Amino acid sequence: MRTDQTGKLITWTVTAGQAGERSQVQALLDQGQIGRRRRPKRIAADKGYTGRPVRQLLRRRKIGAVIPRFSTERKQGVRFDRPAYRARNVVERSINRLKQYRGIATRYDKLARIFNAGLTLVVIVQFWL
Repeated sequence: MRTDQTGKLITWTVTAGQAGERSQVQALLDQGQIGRRRRPKRIAADKGYTGRPVRQLLRRRKIGAVIPRFSTERKQGVRFDRPAYRARNVVERSINRLKQYRGIATRYDKLARIFNAGLTLVVIVQFWL
């Protein structure tokens, strides 16, 4: 899920429940656009997106990463920007707004395309409000 700074949902991908979040970084960056600018300056993400492949992808695209490292990951002398990471709660609040709709929260739909359609309807309704 990718949102703008105000919490408006820009794009999302639906995967199987056991799929890792890291595999979707490329797809989320390729989709969606904020105004005229397609590439964000920085990305704040949780530890599910940490790791060398994600950091290299963001570095190649010249996107700053505000992602905490695992305790087993080697710190490369880069300080972690805590105030910028606190802004990540915008995404968490956006997820909570989506979960107010029972069909989205419980994911009763078996097919990803039907779940995507329901999610699209919810996002349209939220843009109206």
